[in-house]
Amino acid sequence: MRPNIVGAIVLIVLGTVFLLDNLGLADISLGRLIRTWWPAILIVVGLGMLFRPHRKRHDT
Repeated sequence: MRPNIVGAIVLIVLGTVFLLDNLGLADISLGRLIRTWWPAILIVVGLGMLFRPHRKRHDT
């Protein structure tokens, strides 16, 4: 999976959440979501860092 696709999916999900909140179709509190899900966010970021392909550095 390309790394750009993950960022795109995150942006789409966030945009959808904010749109639903602005339209009054969902009662979503960003602060409450972050307070509830911050451990999961840390885990996902850590896993992303762990499984990211490493680029070899060329010493010149």
